[in-house]
Amino acid sequence: MGFTIGGIREMRSGSRRRGRTTECTAVAEYTGLWGWAVVPGARAASGRCSCGDADCTAPGAHPLDFALEVPAGATLDEVTKAWAEVPGASLLLPAGRTFDILDVAAPAGRRALVRLERMGLPLGPVSATPDGRCQFFVAPGAAAELPQLLYRMGWDDADLDLHCLGPGAHITAPPSDHAGLGPVHWLRPPSLDTAAAPPQARLLLGTLAYICHRTLS
Repeated sequence: MGFTIGGIREMRSGSRRRGRTTECTAVAEYTGLWGWAVVPGARAASGRCSCGDADCTAPGAHPLDFALEVPAGATLDEVTKAWAEVPGASLLLPAGRTFDILDVAAPAGRRALVRLERMGLPLGPVSATPDGRCQFFVAPGAAAELPQLLYRMGWDDADLDLHCLGPGAHITAPPSDHAGLGPVHWLRPPSLDTAAAPPQARLLLGTLAYICHRTLS
């Protein structure tokens, strides 16, 4: 027999065990190595969310209401015990603590990443989602500062597909599936230097805003 989280059933016990091992290893890396908390999240299949709400507005892309957060610093043993309560859950990272997220369309994000690397600017982790977004990890506080930063740079009235996610927001972490569309993956994985101290948003924002504007023009 498989297991069910809110109605989505896993049918193959062997792949389930392998999946649990992979999930626990990834969670332990996030908590123990990078110092990030991890929140168990819902999954989606055939447009249905595992939370069981037929009217869910974010299928497979939100925390499970009943699940407890795995705190930063949790060991593999602690993670394994915690994840046994939510087998099959996706891995979500809470924004607004050790990082905020600058979220842009994937074409602009990939172009900006190449330019930023060539410019030698400091960069944090960067992830790509299956729904066509790139997510740049920046220092916390960026969400509150974004309107003023855009104003100072002259981008406040421009048409930009650029958003900042801060406190209260969660992002799907690799290698989890996002919204039933496929896995999230790293374009620039975290490192010991960047995970705990991502760059200030102002260092990346000018380039991101310029390329977002050019992409939409």
